[in-house]
Amino acid sequence: MRIFRTTLRVGLASLALFTLLIAPAGPALAQSSPAELISQFRAKNGEGAVTMDATLNAIAQEQAAAMAAKDVLDHDVAGGFTSRVARSKAASAAENIAYGYADFPRTLGQWINSSGHRRNLLLKGASKVGIANAKSASGKTYWAMVIAGGYDKPKPKPDPKTKPAKDKAGKDASSKPKPTAPRDCTIRMLGMCI
Repeated sequence: MRIFRTTLRVGLASLALFTLLIAPAGPALAQSSPAELISQFRAKNGEGAVTMDATLNAIAQEQAAAMAAKDVLDHDVAGGFTSRVARSKAASAAENIAYGYADFPRTLGQWINSSGHRRNLLLKGASKVGIANAKSASGKTYWAMVIAGGYDKPKPKPDPKTKPAKDKAGKDASSKPKPTAPRDCTIRMLGMCI
């Protein structure tokens, strides 16, 4: 009996230690941000990570709120997507909408299992995402996600060692039209060479 008690105590102590070590990791993994969850899915499919973007979040929130206010799942309820996403200044963007699930992981799972939504999640060159939800008066949770990429890259700075040529007035001569070589004219009339 004594061996059993000792084994039981060691077993319970090990279980308690295991629970203390593992339990904090469980909720931390479950609380991954939507951008992290999308990035994980994108990485498994050979695409780059995305980060949350305030402008895209605002666009998604307007869409989710409009759907909840009218209790309808509709891409155009807050206006056409192209006009709504224009302020993000993205070269490419896509939108996923859904309703029904109260949490993002299950909503993401629904999108992953739908070919059109999956294609949007894997948008080539996407680097930013915005996600929002809103609850309707009937209790439905509406979700909107906007994913975008192709943002303008900063223009390269001119080489400080190379200075543009200056004209007599000290202005940049490279922007002036180049003079044409003189031609032999038989007749010159009103500045034209014939």
